[in-house]
Amino acid sequence: MSSKDWLEKDFYAVLGVAKSASTDEIKKAYRKLARDLHPDHNPGDKKAEERFKDVSEAYGVLSDERKRKEYDEMRALFGSGAFRRSARAGAGGGAGAGVPFDLSDLFGAGAGAGAGDRRFGGGGGGFSDLFGSIFSGGGGGTGRRGAGRGRDVEAEVTLSFADAVRGVTMPLTLRTPGVCDTCHGSGAAPGSKTRQCPACHGSGLVTSNQGAFSFSEPCRECQGVGSIVEEKCPECRGTGGVTKTRTLNVRIPPGVNDGQRIRLSGRGEPGERGGAAGDLYVLIKVKADEIFERKGDDLALTVPITFAEAVFGTDLRVPTMDGAVTVRVPPGTPGGRTLRVRGKGVATRSGSTGDLLVTVDVQVPKDLSEQARKALQEFADATPPASRERLDDAARRMTGGSRS
Repeated sequence: MSSKDWLEKDFYAVLGVAKSASTDEIKKAYRKLARDLHPDHNPGDKKAEERFKDVSEAYGVLSDERKRKEYDEMRALFGSGAFRRSARAGAGGGAGAGVPFDLSDLFGAGAGAGAGDRRFGGGGGGFSDLFGSIFSGGGGGTGRRGAGRGRDVEAEVTLSFADAVRGVTMPLTLRTPGVCDTCHGSGAAPGSKTRQCPACHGSGLVTSNQGAFSFSEPCRECQGVGSIVEEKCPECRGTGGVTKTRTLNVRIPPGVNDGQRIRLSGRGEPGERGGAAGDLYVLIKVKADEIFERKGDDLALTVPITFAEAVFGTDLRVPTMDGAVTVRVPPGTPGGRTLRVRGKGVATRSGSTGDLLVTVDVQVPKDLSEQARKALQEFADATPPASRERLDDAARRMTGGSRS
């Protein structure tokens, strides 16, 4: 595929997203399309296979912040007519001043091509360098596509409240591309050999000169791998990879929050032909607990107490994540007051630990025995009423200002 073909493709349209789409929106659209179009789900469907390749190609550019920025800038420059041929573009004349280039003007040799190239800072190779960085992984057209880094993988796990606080090691099953066990990633059938590609001499890239420009693109003969397989592996059809189910033991650190993403370096998809593996991102979902609530690094719970316990004070035995502790409720404690137990909250990776927040809830009994009712009435008769003077004054002001 030529650089002209690369530039003419609308990767946003391929994924069905707006140009302003966020990284998460692009990733979501790709994952849905890749799942629907994957060759494993559409055996023998050539159209789905080609569409799958187009979707993967689009995601490869738009998921990379640097590549996406350069891609957008390049399309914006051409779309706005920023490259224009001057009246002195060539001795043969042709188009006059102010006539915008079309793609054939740029990619076909033209006398004005060198002048257009200077819009990227002058000197030869401006366009070539830019296209090389976008479509050859930033290597200036010298890298081999066959040794590409594996894609990042996302997974989601649901933890109990206790496991999220304490941390846990758990198995995580993923279904992702992996190295073919039959050919061990070579793409060749057992007993078959591979030979160096005669077209690119093993580099995986073919360079062509067009006027003032030099372009590198993946070799069509070997598909950018650098070698040719005499007989393709029947298991992976010469790709060197198959979809596998694998189980990883994932260590979730203590104190993770609901919605947090944990990055596990090198645990994503294996790289192509020996390339580095991608990363695994684990999205954490935490179940609610019947007793505890999370408030940052603190744990909180509510404890019911009687009116008498609030008046005279009491000792409460309350649970923590590692046992039980006794909390002293001072005499005269009002309902809703929160008592703090130091160091009984969530342990953090920095080494600090939050607190346990105990909120007392004074309960009013619904049913009283005759003896309790009589004692309470005697208590009420002997107790002065609560001071409500401010409320009474406010009520009088409101009454006096109303109209009858």
